[in-house]
Amino acid sequence: MDRLAQCRACLAADPFLYLPLGDHAPAQMLIRPEDIDKKQPAFGLNTQVCLNCGLIQVADQIPPDFFRHYLYVPSGAATMHAHFAELADRLFALAGRDGLIVDIGCNDGLMLAAANALGAKTLGVDPAANIAELANKRGVEVHLDYFTPRSAEILRAQRGPAKIIATSNTFNHIGDLHTFMKSITVFLSGDGYFVVEVPRAKEMLERNLFDNMYHEHVSQFSLLSIVKLGEFFDMEVVDVDPLPKIHGGSMRVFLARKSAGKQRQPIVGKMLQEEKDGGMLERTSYVELVKRVDAIGAELRTMLSRFREQGKKIVGYGASARGNTLITYYGIGRDYLEFLVDKNPLKQGLHSPNTRIPIKPVEAIAQERPDIVFVLAWNFFDEIKVQQSAFLARGGKFVIPLPRPMIVG
Repeated sequence: MDRLAQCRACLAADPFLYLPLGDHAPAQMLIRPEDIDKKQPAFGLNTQVCLNCGLIQVADQIPPDFFRHYLYVPSGAATMHAHFAELADRLFALAGRDGLIVDIGCNDGLMLAAANALGAKTLGVDPAANIAELANKRGVEVHLDYFTPRSAEILRAQRGPAKIIATSNTFNHIGDLHTFMKSITVFLSGDGYFVVEVPRAKEMLERNLFDNMYHEHVSQFSLLSIVKLGEFFDMEVVDVDPLPKIHGGSMRVFLARKSAGKQRQPIVGKMLQEEKDGGMLERTSYVELVKRVDAIGAELRTMLSRFREQGKKIVGYGASARGNTLITYYGIGRDYLEFLVDKNPLKQGLHSPNTRIPIKPVEAIAQERPDIVFVLAWNFFDEIKVQQSAFLARGGKFVIPLPRPMIVG
């Protein structure tokens, strides 16, 4: 099924379908050169919102075991090194030296390596063997599996209860949130914290960030949706850290068992009120969002077409999942972009899903001297701008697609 009959967080019926994005292959299903002429599996990417809790969501259609081999690593962006070092400090302050910090979807171990450097007890959980190998090289222990009630029982028996269970930009990959939450309650200590770091739906609505929905990212959370989800498991939100500079606007949410009696910080109520005041539970908010999203697409195609008519060479920066959603929905393919560049060596030499644009190392910008760089990884633009100062110095221009189209240079 390519649409949901009930909200995966609060279980309310009939989430409102407001933005059907068309058929998309999984955004991280990059194409090998020898497969370039083969048909990719594609599924309807239908964006819905629950008007009871504000969860923005798409149906989970990812093939079984898709995440056993994964291509995204956070260490490719310098921004994320500092970010995860700060997160490690925050979690270590809560766990102390004796409390176990577990990272679900630990990826290449960037956060846990920082926690290890502080003297923390840590454990990563991740199903992707190729990524876990990178974490191991950082000295991070990884349990290679999906996080389920059964694996949670095994880990608790082996390591004891976890003081902190954290998940960064992974919770939004989970199709069955209720089974995942059951796993949390199995492994978490009575006085522990479940810490969820995710992009926030309020920013998606206000800043036109439709590109953060793709088949691997099946949910965009409001704070209210996490509050309502936690209630099913006798857990409550006790604190939130706003993260306005991460992935276009994120939040770090701290949940604890109600029985622990932890005090709720005032910022929780403040952010819940902001969501209500921002129209997150109102149908008209999403109807207007679609109008803005489609207007942005028309503006970008016009902008890029004019550059092509002027004989300008255009390439894309970032073979990112969100970028693949954007160019697929907007119909920006090889007729606009000659190639993409990406810092992640796991993606270089492959082709983008759907649009089949070749992916090269970042050095190709200096070697092939494009006139225009269309920034698909716009959420890291500050970092990219510094990195590509030579490109700007020779007269190059950046096109930033979101939150509104902008030319820099």
